[in-house]
Amino acid sequence: EIRVPLLFNDGQPVPESLLVTTFRELREKFGAASWETQILHGAWEHEGTLYHDNLTRFFVEVADSPTHREFFTQFKEQLKVRFKQIDIRVTSHDVDVI
Repeated sequence: EIRVPLLFNDGQPVPESLLVTTFRELREKFGAASWETQILHGAWEHEGTLYHDNLTRFFVEVADSPTHREFFTQFKEQLKVRFKQIDIRVTSHDVDVI
């Protein structure tokens, strides 16, 4: 699960092309991906400044492997630059597919 902002920290909207590029990269890398369009509202503090976020979420379901973890570690760094963020939240969850 990857959460990215819909607004840059200065309040300007993130161009949809950045979201589309992120989705396309995940789909091409893993063969399938999902993109949730519901807005997630969040707030966090960094060095005394309170930030409010509107976020969207991308999902991919892949095996937990060192290769995948390395990809997501590197991808996170790319996303921090792409979305001009101090950090990007990337989380991993066990999934049972029935």
